[in-house]
Amino acid sequence: MTIVRDGDTAGGLREEAAPSAPGSFRTVYWVGDAVAGRLRMIDQTLLPNRCVEIDCEDVESVWGAIKRLSVRGAPAIGVAAAFGAVIGARTADSDDPAAIREALRTAAAHLRTSRPTAVNLFWALDRMEAAADAAIREPRGPLLDRLLDEARAIAEEDRAMCRAIGRFGAELIDEGDGVLTHCNAGGLATADYGTALAVIFTAHELGKAPRVFADETRPLLQGARLTAWELVNRGVDVTLICDNMAAQVMKEGKIRKVVVGADRIAANGDAANKIGTYGVALLAKAHGVPFYVAAPSSTFDLTLADGSGIPIEERDPREVTEGFGLRTAPEGVAVYNPAFDVTPAELIAGIITERGVISPVDAASVRAMIGKPAAGS
Repeated sequence: MTIVRDGDTAGGLREEAAPSAPGSFRTVYWVGDAVAGRLRMIDQTLLPNRCVEIDCEDVESVWGAIKRLSVRGAPAIGVAAAFGAVIGARTADSDDPAAIREALRTAAAHLRTSRPTAVNLFWALDRMEAAADAAIREPRGPLLDRLLDEARAIAEEDRAMCRAIGRFGAELIDEGDGVLTHCNAGGLATADYGTALAVIFTAHELGKAPRVFADETRPLLQGARLTAWELVNRGVDVTLICDNMAAQVMKEGKIRKVVVGADRIAANGDAANKIGTYGVALLAKAHGVPFYVAAPSSTFDLTLADGSGIPIEERDPREVTEGFGLRTAPEGVAVYNPAFDVTPAELIAGIITERGVISPVDAASVRAMIGKPAAGS
């Protein structure tokens, strides 16, 4: 396998050795300075067969990368959007702070339309706009440089939060535990180490030897293509199963814990994650298996009292009927393709955050760990 970087040379593509050391790849990062630099990311639509890095140098390319899932996972989307805001801001005259601020506002408004469910997207863009306002009020150096510093801070904080989630979550894993995960919440979904997979990686590093069962996660197979790829590269014991096998594997006693990520969590602990997660939670409840959600504090939306207000993205029907270019359903068939579902708080044993584990999962516990909802929510 090779890394292919698009546009690095005049000849087009340059191939390099792929990351062979565990954790050596970078999912989303900035190259260069604020004025002439670019956003670089792994194109996750091509994994696991090819590891291709693409560069984004305008807002539309960042929007497209988020929309088509070249970058995905709530924290990684937030990081990409923050860097995308820098790209948008620099389209204005670099000597005019007001023009830069307006360009940033326009870019942020467009980036917010890329995907509706992952709250980190909106959180990161709100933070970039707040940073611009603060920089204008108290000028200390070029505004674009300060915006790039803020975007880099968002990425660095995400890395730190991933490591902390791993430490807290690993305490919940016993030696030799069978752990089921759904979709991908690893390094590919964040700026570094993952959320749900951070729990597994840390437990593995502590010598607990977890045995992971990864749902393939239809219709886009993020579990098969991405989670299995990450776990294999890190030397973690992983077995891939079809989504509809989870109940049988639980019945056989091979799964002792479930750990998944989240794209948005309401004030009462209801959690939105990749479609199929709610079903896994119901199966875990039926089989007496603790079901955990791992997510940073930035994934909480305290403006929503419960999960009924979480917007659920509906994606292109062709993801179901023509997945990966092969038609598997008759022409003209009706398709319903929600990308997420919401797991009620009562099915969640704990939410693993960078601040600690929220348990029991209810509004009072969320408030105690994360903070109070915004006024009027």
